[in-house]
Amino acid sequence: MSSDKIVYLNGNTLKIDELINIGYRGYNVAITQEVEELIQKGRNVIDDILKSEKTVYGINTGFGLFSDVIIPPDQVKMLQVNLIRSHSSGVGTPLTPERTRMLLALRINVLTKGYSGITLETVKRAIKILNGNCLPLVPEKGTVGASGDLAPLSHLALGMMGEGKMYDFSESNNTFTSNLDIDVLEYRNFKFSPANEILKRQNLTPIELNAKEGLALINGTQLITSLGAEAVHRCRVLAETANIITAMTFEALKGLTAAYHPLIHAARPHSGQGKVAAFLRSLLHSDRFPSEITLANKDTKKVQDSYTLRCVPQVHGIVFDTIEFVQGIINTEMNSATDNPMVFDTEELCGTISGGNFHGEYPAKALDYLTIGIHELSNISERRLERLVNSQLSDGLPSFLVNGGGLNSGFMIAHCTSAALVSENKVLVHPSSADTISTSSAKEDHVSMGGWSARKCLNVVENVENVLAIELLAACQGLDFRRPLKTTEPLEAVYQLVRSKVTFMDKDRFIQPDIEEVYKLIRSGQVLNVVNSVLNK
Repeated sequence: MSSDKIVYLNGNTLKIDELINIGYRGYNVAITQEVEELIQKGRNVIDDILKSEKTVYGINTGFGLFSDVIIPPDQVKMLQVNLIRSHSSGVGTPLTPERTRMLLALRINVLTKGYSGITLETVKRAIKILNGNCLPLVPEKGTVGASGDLAPLSHLALGMMGEGKMYDFSESNNTFTSNLDIDVLEYRNFKFSPANEILKRQNLTPIELNAKEGLALINGTQLITSLGAEAVHRCRVLAETANIITAMTFEALKGLTAAYHPLIHAARPHSGQGKVAAFLRSLLHSDRFPSEITLANKDTKKVQDSYTLRCVPQVHGIVFDTIEFVQGIINTEMNSATDNPMVFDTEELCGTISGGNFHGEYPAKALDYLTIGIHELSNISERRLERLVNSQLSDGLPSFLVNGGGLNSGFMIAHCTSAALVSENKVLVHPSSADTISTSSAKEDHVSMGGWSARKCLNVVENVENVLAIELLAACQGLDFRRPLKTTEPLEAVYQLVRSKVTFMDKDRFIQPDIEEVYKLIRSGQVLNVVNSVLNK
């Protein structure tokens, strides 16, 4: 693999886009000699503790309620194996191959910081397992987000030990293709086989746990954070795309650009609000990109638009600021040591300290906030869709955007689908991290519930992507009814992109495939890319 498709992990510099490349574009990972030395330095501390026969939590003691139980030297390795086996208790749908790659890569990244006391050999084997695409079956449910994501990370470690199951990509119809541009809704019925068989097939050796290594592999927030990284990545694309779709609807409804005037937004100088207003101005009627629709409507007696058009910078703007805030939290968490106990070799201390960096409250709270923020894009999108399909509100467009209403129903039930998804989101935005349940006989008496924060955030993101897909499809239909007048060049490029996949609906037809095609254009970033290509000319 070429060097530009390798991400070097060091525990300090990993970015969200790099993690996405590892998960979705099949990039390999590697570490430098300097990182190897740092890992070995941390392991030397553990080896010195073993030689001294001191009693140290996680090395020669039990866990949780059993932390006061001392384990004899001849059983410290079995202690780690038992830990992984007993903690592999997750349930539910397995993580996708892409998300499993991200989870493993992120755990390796944390281990490279040298605070976990893991052996260099185990890290090297984990890297080979990831690069060999040997991906353990990791159920998505079962973590309470403190002490870390124990159950999912245990399943990850179990597979690397050669136990449990792994994805089996050997059959031609189950070929794993890592690429964000794939047909994202394509059903992939993957097969699972025993982990030891998959590793043997790739000529890889299972990891063998030494003292503290089981704990080092599972104590941390990597499930929350890896899923959160994907959520942030998709939200960044989605927020930009929502502005484009808004502009398409704006043109179909003959909107007024006055509300986006820079003086208005300078008077309320929130960062996101100003960015959204400026972006909308770049897409809509201007000297650079004239709109025939706007020019034909210059003598309108309408003085202002509804809130769903007029207040888009204010509503979309806070979503941008929310994403930026959450991205900062996730970036920090991706490069944080989250083990317990932590291993130090400094002038001040050479040994271990028990702490609470495994607690997932930071990413949990951040992702709950992101969920609330990104949902608002669907809330306002559904209301814009109502204006497109309602002939009393659409300034001359036919009811439900179809000719022959009555015989044809057009977008009638597509709007219902949008409403259903938005209603579902209104339940999912309830913050998971507002809850806590005492576990481990009250030893672990406050938890983050961050795993559910991350999973439901992705559920909401997918719903928003679909809601916006329906709006974009309807906006293009609305623009067809404004023909022969054309919109601006960047928006015409979006229209042509959509029409390359979905034709004008002249009468009722099976509409779900149309929604799916436009969803793919949004999810893959193609809508955003085609606009940027015009703006950057």
